[in-house]
Amino acid sequence: MNSALLIITFFLLFALFVGIRAKKGKKMSLEQWTVGGRGFGTLFVFLLMAGENYTTFTFLGASGYTYSKGAPAFYILGYGCLAFIMSYWMLPAVWKYAKAHKLLSFPDFFSSKYKSPALGIVVSIVAVLGLNSLLMIQLKGLGIIVSETSYGLISPSMAMWIGVLTMIVYVTISGIHGSASIAAFKDFIILGIALFLGIYLPLHYYGGFDSMFQAIDAAKPEFLTLPSKGQSISWYLSTILVVGLGYWMYPHSFQATYSAKSAKSLRKNAIIMPLYQILIVLIFFVGFAAILQVPDLEGTDADLALLRVVKETFNPWFVGIVGGTGLLTALVPGSMILLNASTLFAKNIYQVAVPTATDARVMFVARALVPIFALLSLYFVFQGGNFIVELSIFASSILTQLFPAFIFSLMKKPFVTKQGAFGGIIAGTIFLAYFTITKTQLVTLFPNWPSLITDINIGFIAMILNALVLVIVSFITHKEVTMVDSQLSN
Repeated sequence: MNSALLIITFFLLFALFVGIRAKKGKKMSLEQWTVGGRGFGTLFVFLLMAGENYTTFTFLGASGYTYSKGAPAFYILGYGCLAFIMSYWMLPAVWKYAKAHKLLSFPDFFSSKYKSPALGIVVSIVAVLGLNSLLMIQLKGLGIIVSETSYGLISPSMAMWIGVLTMIVYVTISGIHGSASIAAFKDFIILGIALFLGIYLPLHYYGGFDSMFQAIDAAKPEFLTLPSKGQSISWYLSTILVVGLGYWMYPHSFQATYSAKSAKSLRKNAIIMPLYQILIVLIFFVGFAAILQVPDLEGTDADLALLRVVKETFNPWFVGIVGGTGLLTALVPGSMILLNASTLFAKNIYQVAVPTATDARVMFVARALVPIFALLSLYFVFQGGNFIVELSIFASSILTQLFPAFIFSLMKKPFVTKQGAFGGIIAGTIFLAYFTITKTQLVTLFPNWPSLITDINIGFIAMILNALVLVIVSFITHKEVTMVDSQLSN
């Protein structure tokens, strides 16, 4: 066993210990297990939300996308800042409503706002599919990180099995407390790793940041600018909008709002969260530094850029620290995904089907679903079935189509009806389904149109269509309801 594997093993055992111990002194009611008894202050809310959003994507995706695409990767900075600014006004309103109505899951908000358990069920089904794809991504990332940094001593499949079993144990026992406790350690060390790598690698290989970008520009002209077609400026801006607006529609991010102690905690969190984008910039620097040092990574292998340049540069013990940190970036969001998927299924599908079920019964069902959901996601990863994977990723994209119904529900005098919410979600979903299944692009439909239009993100167009249908259907159905009420009063 080499030093890297020893250190990775230490990280794993430490996370398991912290995750289980987080239950100490707490009576695990349904509310305590799912949202921490709504008692988390600014620090824990910050760490929890950061833990959910800075995942294996930070290690593998952000650096790999920079390595392979260059300037288009900067959209990641834009959508994060947009989402954090919006959260200053948006999330306190969600928290106040959730507390007043004792909401525990993501679909609870929609079913309560629109007084429609059926809408809650639809949101639950879509959310479970979306969460499945997100968990699959975390598991794949975990397998890659541990296998690479252990120098192949642990296979990706074995790493995924170990990670899944670890998450099952501490999520079942401690619920959200386990995830929050591990996040506190993970965020501290990932910030340190990002600071070190993002500064050291450009200095070590190029002598400075200016020299690094000059070398890249000389080797790959136009790599540091947005292309005129494809991922052009219209793609860049529309992608920032669609991802930024849909940022909080991921159930594990949304539900973390419920755990806050007060609305003030969420406002403070919104103020400090943009600082976390510094971490993304540093990871970008790692991806840029790797371009000329490990130049032969093609296709999906680009995601290995950070790990390969670290292995080329440092001793195994430091590689182990990077691997252990990467392991934590999968465990924290992965456990939150498990918690949310099991909770929303138990609360918004099982309890709707069995309305007499007590909170204790719902919690029992939720806990029982944790290993089932985890093992199903692991099964889909191993099967690699394209249909299932594409369906899950498509469902994840649909989550952003919940934003129009959500944002209109926050109005002081909401006019959107449940029929309008259904109509908008269905319209956006069908539009996305057509373009996803047929792999159609705007440029193929309208080859003579300027790229400024054809490069617009399809998800953004779907969201605009969604909002238009939502408003029109709500206007019609609201008018009908008003006429019926008027006739009944007469």
